[in-house]
Amino acid sequence: MAEAEDRDWQRLDKWLWCARVAKTRAACARLVEAGGFRVNRQPTDKPHAKLRPGDVLTFALGSRGDVRIWQVVALGLRRGPAPEAAGLYQDLSAGLEP
Repeated sequence: MAEAEDRDWQRLDKWLWCARVAKTRAACARLVEAGGFRVNRQPTDKPHAKLRPGDVLTFALGSRGDVRIWQVVALGLRRGPAPEAAGLYQDLSAGLEP
């Protein structure tokens, strides 16, 4: 089953780290454990939640707590530069009013 990870699905904390939400994977895990994350409208506080392409993440980001809605486009192969990380998701909250 270990082969299926990173091919069919990816842990939420690992994907967030690849998408450059926080500097370390442990920090990403703490963000998820603190609550405020939804995967396909279902609340989760589990860093090991399975994430697949097509899933929609809703979460607050930054000190102002701006709500982000991201659709997962691809699974992360590595933590690359910012342009590569931005290719992992589509920002659905870009057109929403603050």
